[in-house]
Amino acid sequence: MRRYATYSSTELVKLCAASKDEMAWTELIRRFHPVIAAAALRTARQWGEPSRAQVDDLVQDTYFKLWEDERRVLRRFQPRHEDSIYGFLRVVAANVVHDHFKSVLAVKRGAVQTGSITESVQVSQAIADFDSFAEVNQRIQLDKIDKVLRQVTAGKDQERKRTVFWLRHRQGLTSSEIASIPSLGLTTEGVESMLMRLAIMIRGHFISSSPHREVKVLGRKSRSNR
Repeated sequence: MRRYATYSSTELVKLCAASKDEMAWTELIRRFHPVIAAAALRTARQWGEPSRAQVDDLVQDTYFKLWEDERRVLRRFQPRHEDSIYGFLRVVAANVVHDHFKSVLAVKRGAVQTGSITESVQVSQAIADFDSFAEVNQRIQLDKIDKVLRQVTAGKDQERKRTVFWLRHRQGLTSSEIASIPSLGLTTEGVESMLMRLAIMIRGHFISSSPHREVKVLGRKSRSNR
């Protein structure tokens, strides 16, 4: 699995779409589980307050959706940039969750059938593939921040720190939503503390490397008077 950890997200998804390689799928789950779990939790909360077991089942249903029918959903995924997969997986998870609760509601009402919205994943591709100049510029900035993030988190626990940081700043999750992801093993206070430390380190890096320029980091501006 170690060699798959060096694959880009696009390379990994293409490999999983084309094969049943167990180690590749293990890496895909390791890498994208926080995103899928967070999307499932957030969507489920639109229908009420789900139990942890219920969210776990919905996450498993999402993985099954990616795997079923010879991995049809993944094979139809066409990335326009490296980060497209994150938005795409959020859409898949959200559709699976909505599908589940629509079915439950239909059963309660005694309905024989309920319309599936899962196939809207294809239509929702546009949601995942942001392709405007504003998004391109933002992505360039995020790439720069991620390079710094890798530097300041080098060593033990780097992957968890990067996951928490981007769940907040790329996926828009709140601290409590991030803390509710079991695999991260953090409390809400722990998430907030980690995010604060990372923000300080990143801003400090930009300021020290650009002492006479105003640097904007995730919506905040810092200026050095040196």
